[in-house]
Amino acid sequence: MAIRAADLTILAGLLLLAGAGIASAAEQTEGRAHPVATDARVGGDDAQTRFVMDFSQKVDLRVFTLADPYRVVIDLPQVTFSLPPKTGQSTRGLVKGFRFGLVMQGGSRIVMDVGKPVRVDKAFVIDAAAGQPARLVVDLAATDRDSFMKSLAENRPERASTPQAVEREPAQRGDPRPIIVLDPGHGGIDNGAVARSGEMEKDIVLQFAMLLRDELERSGKYRVVMTRTDDTFIPLVDRVRMARIRQASLFVSIHADAIKKGEGEAQGATVYTLSETASDAEAGRLAESENRADVIAGIDMSHEPGDVADILIDLAQRETKAFSLHFAKTLVADLKKVARMHKNPMKSAGFKVLKAPDVPAALIELGYVSSKDDLKQLTSGAWQSKTASAIGKGIDKFFSTRIAGANAGRGGR
Repeated sequence: MAIRAADLTILAGLLLLAGAGIASAAEQTEGRAHPVATDARVGGDDAQTRFVMDFSQKVDLRVFTLADPYRVVIDLPQVTFSLPPKTGQSTRGLVKGFRFGLVMQGGSRIVMDVGKPVRVDKAFVIDAAAGQPARLVVDLAATDRDSFMKSLAENRPERASTPQAVEREPAQRGDPRPIIVLDPGHGGIDNGAVARSGEMEKDIVLQFAMLLRDELERSGKYRVVMTRTDDTFIPLVDRVRMARIRQASLFVSIHADAIKKGEGEAQGATVYTLSETASDAEAGRLAESENRADVIAGIDMSHEPGDVADILIDLAQRETKAFSLHFAKTLVADLKKVARMHKNPMKSAGFKVLKAPDVPAALIELGYVSSKDDLKQLTSGAWQSKTASAIGKGIDKFFSTRIAGANAGRGGR
């Protein structure tokens, strides 16, 4: 049954940083070095807390709050964060920790996790003077939930656009090659898993995805699209949207997991497909962790529609899930020849990035950055090269069998 794109509705709409202050600040910094953040500290108690960050020059800022979980978000022009190790990991007063990073070209963000409702009493920046750096200051005060939610409604950041349906880009005329979307996980403010020695998942998977892109493009068989090519945060819904709007034939998300200290040991690669019921507890934990990316980056998802239970989507997803499972099985068979695999190399869980109803998709966990042996492989150029080659072969087999199957199906009608 052919399903028209116009009939398919999924959770859509890209949340972008808004506000003229950010845009104008980005324009002002264009052509000169970005401001550098050099230190940060938090002081106070559970009633009143002050957050301070030092900068090489004055910056513009925009502050707002988000609920469930409670967060305070500070939007800035693009900033170079040169802060001491483990900055933001300690708890003090109302602030339970904070993170920082790029969320888009020209825009950076600081997200503070707060344990209860807060009110932003003051937010300002002091000019550098008398040998002291420029300073960003945010004063927080404890409040009640009703007051917090009222303020949240009044000061909710506007969004650039929230289309309710995904419009299709026409296929490039004269180029019948399938489009493959490669999705390096995390990025920008979202580091993903971090090895004990400091290597970050976002960097490892980006490097690998670009190697895989080159491998696929050299074959001349595919058109390859990357969800990100630098250290930028991309909301989960937009990663899916990139695949749908290009009528992609395959979506491959690339990650590298970690097991927290004390939670056991695990190693090896795993290939995941979509299922609302996780295949095991570890798969469920991983999906829950990966699906928090937008929360980590301070994205307001409260206006986004929930999963749409529509019969047309269900029909489309049945076929898509079958193709996805076929791809995963093919991929595992080829990866086994070159890479150490997890004891259960094929799993399923409810990953948001795999939920396009009409694009076959799989998520590859290349290994565990928490495993010394896996990390050694993940950062090895030789291992990356042979593993990218194996994935490329798996993709070749998937398309050859899928096309053959489709042709046989048409011949039998």
